[in-house]
Amino acid sequence: MPQNAPRFLPYLLPTPYLCRHKPRPLEKHTLFELHEYIRRVLALNLPAPVWVSCEIAQANEARGHCFLSLVQKDSDSDQIIAQAEGVIWQSSLRKLRRKLGRTLDGLLQDGIEALLLVQVNFHERYGFKLIVEDIDPAYTLGQLELRRRHILERLAAEQLIGRNRRHTLPVALQRIAVISSETAAGLQDFLQQLQENAYGYRFDCQLYPAAMQGGQTEEEVIRQLRKVERRRAHFDCAAIIRGGGAKLDLASFDNYELCRAVAESTLPVLTGIGHDVDEVLLDKVAHTALKTPTAVADFIVHRNLEFESRLHQLGQQLRLLAGHKTREETLLLERYEQTLRYYPRQLLNRQGEILNRIAGELPRLARQRLRLEKQQLEQFERLNKLLSPEATLKRGFSITLKDGKTVRSIHELEKGDRIRTRFEDGEVDSVVGDV
Repeated sequence: MPQNAPRFLPYLLPTPYLCRHKPRPLEKHTLFELHEYIRRVLALNLPAPVWVSCEIAQANEARGHCFLSLVQKDSDSDQIIAQAEGVIWQSSLRKLRRKLGRTLDGLLQDGIEALLLVQVNFHERYGFKLIVEDIDPAYTLGQLELRRRHILERLAAEQLIGRNRRHTLPVALQRIAVISSETAAGLQDFLQQLQENAYGYRFDCQLYPAAMQGGQTEEEVIRQLRKVERRRAHFDCAAIIRGGGAKLDLASFDNYELCRAVAESTLPVLTGIGHDVDEVLLDKVAHTALKTPTAVADFIVHRNLEFESRLHQLGQQLRLLAGHKTREETLLLERYEQTLRYYPRQLLNRQGEILNRIAGELPRLARQRLRLEKQQLEQFERLNKLLSPEATLKRGFSITLKDGKTVRSIHELEKGDRIRTRFEDGEVDSVVGDV
């Protein structure tokens, strides 16, 4: 608060209205007398303007004046605990515009915390009103920065910063959902930059209009984000853009709910809020943050250019690899051709040599084979003689026959069977007496 801010005086009541020690019958007053009394009390206790901190709930300009609805909210419940109407008369409004320039428009926004120098005024007919004579922008900026830090800490605690960056941005961007004001100069710059790109790229930009300044920004941008989310299969990315403005003009983009909506979007979100130095919180949670709408358009065009350049590089590499592979295969085919040309002749010569060797070796091998077979046959003959029945009989053995068949076991004979026993030098017929 400025150092020269006046202090409140003790309440001083006019003598006729001071409370007496002894009760007296209640006096009757007209409404005008009561309002006149209130006006005098306020004029006596608040003769000079005072600095008042409050929230601007609503600000409207009409007939050159600015009419304000001022409130104070409970820090815990967010409930309104005080409310008053204020006005900046036309003459004061002109002075403030000369003093603050475009900053004044940012100060006179719904939801802005402000420190106002007000003259307390009470009129017998029009009632209580605060006449605003001055505004301290430093207070508003301080409150905005304090709120901004709290929101940033909350976003970090809830791990919303960087969540949208996890979504993969397509290598080529063509289908873009644009959230901006229809009349924003930044939107026209953005579209013109895309349409007049030097590379002939074409883009499908669909506008989702929303307020880019004031109390409706949060609600409208979130609503449009939800619409885009429902049609996310039709877009490569979303872009939130607006032209440049004062620091207070960008306060709407430091809103928690708006930042949360962008962080939780399943589409990559690009931002071009039109700031040069300060970074709004929306940039913290966006996939890619750029300074201006034109910078967003340049980013999209150059991303497509990088993609096309990579395609050209891959094409060149493919041509080089294809040429190299073709040359290798050509050399290989030439070697195969030479091989096929000389190999059959070499093969025939080699096979002829083999046949000649076989023809030379065949008689010798045949004679050797015959000798081996003859020797083996002689061995078989000697063995056959050794194993023949005659040889067996010569060694003192005999052969018993029954019905012309050799008897191999005693169980083949019965009492009374006629048998013949063959010896080396003859045969004997006999009858089995007992078994």
